[in-house]
Amino acid sequence: MEMVMEILKYVIPALIVFLTAYLTVRALLRHDQKKREREIILKNKQMITPVRLQAYERLTLFLERISPDNLVMRFSKDNLTVSQLQNQMLKTIRSEFDHNVSQQIYISPRAWEVIKSARENTVKMINTTAQTMRPDEPAIKLSKALLEKIMEQQKSPSRVALDYLKREAGTFF
Repeated sequence: MEMVMEILKYVIPALIVFLTAYLTVRALLRHDQKKREREIILKNKQMITPVRLQAYERLTLFLERISPDNLVMRFSKDNLTVSQLQNQMLKTIRSEFDHNVSQQIYISPRAWEVIKSARENTVKMINTTAQTMRPDEPAIKLSKALLEKIMEQQKSPSRVALDYLKREAGTFF
């Protein structure tokens, strides 16, 4: 019994010292690991933020380019028919969208849905307005009708999407 007590006198303090050292080292290692993870996250944010902002810029430009009023202004010089103007506008929208489709990986899924919706609503506006006219009429009639439709609306589809993008991009600052 005395021998056990003697062993315990040495073992218990040693276990306490070992356990204290173990817990201290474990806490230091965890703290260091978390610090490294935060540094990596910060470094990634510093690298990705400019790319994300560039995506927002490109998508803003896309929305401006496909807004019906800008499309009308772009093609107003040509002597076109309603059908030709409609086709050129739709071709331009499709081309601009295809050019910027890769930007969706840098923005939120909701923002991408808003952009797709703006594109679809713009196409729908052009098509429904063009359907009210004969295809061989002068394009100026379609241009005027589109501009009138835009003025009737509080916000064009592109403006709604632009406002959403601005709010979302503002969360970076």
